[in-house]
Amino acid sequence: QVNLPVSNASARQRAEQCAAIAEIRHREFTRTEFREKIEEIEENLNPEDGELAVILREVRRDLDRATKLPSEFVSRKANHQSTSYHIWVKARKQNDFNSYAPTLEATLNIAREEASLVGFEANPYDYHLDKHDPGIDAKSVSEIFDKLSKGLVPLSERILALTEKKEIPELLGFPETKQETFLREVVANLGFDFSRGRLDIAVHPFCSGNGTDTRMTTRYDPDNPLDSLFSSIHETGHGLYEQGLPAKWLGTPLGEAAGMAVHESQSRIWENQVGRSRAFWKHWESRFREFFPEQLKEISSEALYSAINKVSRNPIRVDADEVTYNLHVILRFELEQALFENALKISDLPAAWNEKAKTLLGLVPANDTEGVLQDVHWSGGAFGYFPSYCLGNLLAAQLWETVKSDLPDLDYLIEKGEHKPFLSWLNRKIHVHGRKMNLFELTEHATGKKLSSTALLEYLESRYLRLYEEG
Repeated sequence: QVNLPVSNASARQRAEQCAAIAEIRHREFTRTEFREKIEEIEENLNPEDGELAVILREVRRDLDRATKLPSEFVSRKANHQSTSYHIWVKARKQNDFNSYAPTLEATLNIAREEASLVGFEANPYDYHLDKHDPGIDAKSVSEIFDKLSKGLVPLSERILALTEKKEIPELLGFPETKQETFLREVVANLGFDFSRGRLDIAVHPFCSGNGTDTRMTTRYDPDNPLDSLFSSIHETGHGLYEQGLPAKWLGTPLGEAAGMAVHESQSRIWENQVGRSRAFWKHWESRFREFFPEQLKEISSEALYSAINKVSRNPIRVDADEVTYNLHVILRFELEQALFENALKISDLPAAWNEKAKTLLGLVPANDTEGVLQDVHWSGGAFGYFPSYCLGNLLAAQLWETVKSDLPDLDYLIEKGEHKPFLSWLNRKIHVHGRKMNLFELTEHATGKKLSSTALLEYLESRYLRLYEEG
């Protein structure tokens, strides 16, 4: 239990409310009557009913784990998560890791306790990885990330060295109302069904809900119009996945995403492989210039495309470009793994962070707010979540490699603003399966290959070395 200061009484009350709600949900899900009903259905299952078998398999997995967690633990964990968030916010604002360290220590201990209760005492980090992406573990992720890192660190350095020779314009003074009108036009053209969802404004873009009520958000900055555009395209990828899940199975595992990495693959493939491509901008550049003629009149098409695909050293993960982003994720994965293996103490985390940032990113954060305190995830106990971002990028690259073979005229279609064939391809390959397959199984099913770093490294080299060498 972490005690909040008296001045934050409302936060304490919310923590207690979160704890109560979590305990009620846990109690209802693990009720004896529900478990007995599941057992009855399992006993009478028709072997030919494959869809029901998948639903039962996934519900049983979730139920067995939930049943092993005492209600007292569920309540205590929810209370801690809520209070921890507010302590992290204050520490981040004041650049004060030491004030947050005891809370993070308690969060890590709760994470270890949960893993032990469920049966992962010997390998607690595997449990947290598996929570976000069923079927993965630290060993499998390490093998993939090690190969990716060996190729990506030198590749990113080559690209970064070339960026100094490229003049990339700043995009300033773009009215927010026109940004919104333009990006809504783009989002609708990609295939998002606004009759089943909406797009609003938030401090940090996100997508939530389901296929019948998909809520997306973005943010606007007059001096950074690409942030709102690509944030919206990113969230649209999430939204299209939700809207593509089988409607008849809504509320069951077959109507849910296969995992966070697969979800991330859908957002990243639309944001990067599609949204930052030359074909996409051959279609949308003229429309973009119609909305912002004065702002873009001195900027050539090539200069605009360079701004769209700008690569630079950045200490902040969420602001990182497509080339260096995955190095941010590898940094966090390696630190999480060390924490769970007791190879790294919480007190030594800032120094370890800075050392890995220098090795992987070629920079050292100016302070802890820019470094170890920048992400919200650990405050909520979301260990094992970060790898999903990188694994999603790997899958996106493999899907892109595969669809370019299956749809040879894809670039032509995108240039014409026709995205339905690509969306239909994703529906067939990914969306319709729900939780039928895990990340590794779905990757092989959709691409015919095991998940690896090969396609992503080839894609990044092809797009970015060519772009900067031509400059």
